[in-house]
Amino acid sequence: MRAVVQRVSSASVSIDGEVVSRIGAGLVVLAAVGRHDTDADADYIVDKTVHLRVFPDAEGRFDRSVEDVGGSLLVVSQFTLYGDVRRGRRPSFTEAAPPDEASARFADVVERFRATGVPVETGQFQAMMDVALVNDGPVTLILDSADRHRPRR
Repeated sequence: MRAVVQRVSSASVSIDGEVVSRIGAGLVVLAAVGRHDTDADADYIVDKTVHLRVFPDAEGRFDRSVEDVGGSLLVVSQFTLYGDVRRGRRPSFTEAAPPDEASARFADVVERFRATGVPVETGQFQAMMDVALVNDGPVTLILDSADRHRPRR
């Protein structure tokens, strides 16, 4: 599972010109489900995201999580994070989970985020969405559950 996490002062998702979800300060999570993802991948992404210390403390250092600051999450499905552009100019999405599998796994991930107690809003799976955000910092991080198996340098 992959996610791009952005610290925001506000964000929203619109479909056909209508705002369907909105948050104030918090994190936007663009999440992609991979072909071989398991519950352990979902747990990794949820735990890592909710506990990322990317909000400033009183001294301005990254030392507080979205949970600590009372922020919200806007979680949006983004299968294109599995786009492979190593060959040619058109991305290949063979490592992304098929839509039915991805839909179920994405819904599960959203429920796991909600179980943390952090307020969660979402986009709509497989919809053409306009995601608007004000990136605070800017702070943007890339998470990949496959990284949990790689040694730290």
